[in-house]
Amino acid sequence: MNEGSIVRATLKALFVPRRLLPIVLISLPLVAAQVRFSPYEPMAAPLGVLLCALCVAVAPVSYRVLFPEGLDFSHGGIRLLLYATVGVGVVLSVGAVVPKVLDMGPTFLTDRYSLAVCAALFLVGGWGLGRDIGFEESLALERARAARLEVEAEQAQLLALRSHLDPHFLFNTLNAIAEWCQTDGAVAEAAVLRLSAMLRSVLAGVRAATWPLERELELVRTLFNLHLLRDPDLFQLSIEVDPALESFPVPPLVLLPLAENAVKHGPAAGHRGLISLSVQARGDALVFTLENPGASKGPREGSSGLPTVERRLALAYEGRASLSLTCGDGDARTRVTVTLPRSGPVPGVVT
Repeated sequence: MNEGSIVRATLKALFVPRRLLPIVLISLPLVAAQVRFSPYEPMAAPLGVLLCALCVAVAPVSYRVLFPEGLDFSHGGIRLLLYATVGVGVVLSVGAVVPKVLDMGPTFLTDRYSLAVCAALFLVGGWGLGRDIGFEESLALERARAARLEVEAEQAQLLALRSHLDPHFLFNTLNAIAEWCQTDGAVAEAAVLRLSAMLRSVLAGVRAATWPLERELELVRTLFNLHLLRDPDLFQLSIEVDPALESFPVPPLVLLPLAENAVKHGPAAGHRGLISLSVQARGDALVFTLENPGASKGPREGSSGLPTVERRLALAYEGRASLSLTCGDGDARTRVTVTLPRSGPVPGVVT
């Protein structure tokens, strides 16, 4: 914020009722004392009003211009000296120079002790008002930033949802359900229930930091079963998991993009055969192996499935997890292997 903006913002903030009322409550007794103890000087009241008005206007503005980031002595106290000079200058100009120019007699506020009190009020009042206005602006900026971050977080959740659920698969399934409604109501009802369960799981996973492996595998099975509902002969499915590992915590939806790719680039691309998923414990690691028919041609330019999973693993495990993509020797199959440390994801990291 430049100096012009600081001046305008500070003067505007002074008229906020919660500041204006205390200013008036302090200024009125000073002006009243000036009139009461200066009975023979007709210009005593205007002089008191002028002194209070200038102090109120100049003190917080000068403080905020000189200390935009708050009171500090990083410049060796030079700014503090300038602030004190401004205060003394304003008080002496109104309390000493103006009375001489107007040929006024002695008044309550032009006494040297009163001028010293006015100078102290200038410095302390300017510091208090300027600091309060600065804190209020900082709070408003932080609230605006928090609101922006909240919106960005919601957008990120939506993007995460989109990245974890293939829209083509979703549209094709909905189209198939529409056809089944006319030809096979029972199949259509089963597809709707499975798709509904899958969407609920995806929404829950987007908001969670971790969940049990059992829920991840349940989501993957639902995905595979929906494909098989549309085409029962599309592929054969084999899932081998040690029941003792089902409570193991994993990042939600981390396997779903891999399962989507296994169907999309395998059976759905014309490479019918067996899709196999196994989960094994090897020492201090858990190893997920997913194989599908069809030789992989590697990540395509602009693809987001594997890169998204890799970024999530890197964030959740701080580089201790790995993902590899290979083709089997002598057969046209693709194997994706995910290795996770059994110590689990880093606590507090949301992926």
